Amino acid sequence: MLTLYFSPGACSMASHIGIEECGTAYTEHPVLLSKGEQKTADYMKVNPRGKVPALAVDGRIITENTGILTYLARRFPETKLLPADPVDEANCIATMAWFSNIVHPSYQRYMRAERFAEGDAAVASVKDMGKKTFWTNLEEIDGMLAGKQWVMGDQFTVADGYCLVFYGWGLRADLPMSTLAHYTAFKDRMLKRPKVMKVLQDEQSVLLK
Repeated sequence: MLTLYFSPGACSMASHIGIEECGTAYTEHPVLLSKGEQKTADYMKVNPRGKVPALAVDGRIITENTGILTYLARRFPETKLLPADPVDEANCIATMAWFSNIVHPSYQRYMRAERFAEGDAAVASVKDMGKKTFWTNLEEIDGMLAGKQWVMGDQFTVADGYCLVFYGWGLRADLPMSTLAHYTAFKDRMLKRPKVMKVLQDEQSVLLK
């Protein structure tokens, strides 16, 4: 049995979309970051880092979107959520690692600068640089999608749900997302996928506003 621990609007939306696209039965377990539920004793037993997402697989735990999404795609190969070619598969996983290691932290520095600096001037500087860096990353994603239907080309993969997360975060940060033509067209294609829409409605996503 699979249980997905996620928080609406968080990066865990990537794994939420991924597991829905697999079409398998699973249990949803919301962990509300806004209420600090990720730091409760019960959840810390699931993920001692106090982060989402986490996926329980028959009593064992997988954390981090990249790990969860790779596991899901390989466990359910019939869904073809990873490229079959080994180099393309590696590049798909590498793209998700870039989302996790570079794009996500730049947004955090913009929206949660106080976590990375002390003093008003330092916090303001981190926030300003975070905004610039996050926008640069969004522009790079826009370029990545030029001439392609999905992140990896013509094939929908687990990287696409992860990519959608940052479009929503850009809207939340009041950034001019509509100026990113390729990324916006990608977002519109994603919203036409029934299982993506199910997750967005479930999480009451900003992408639906």
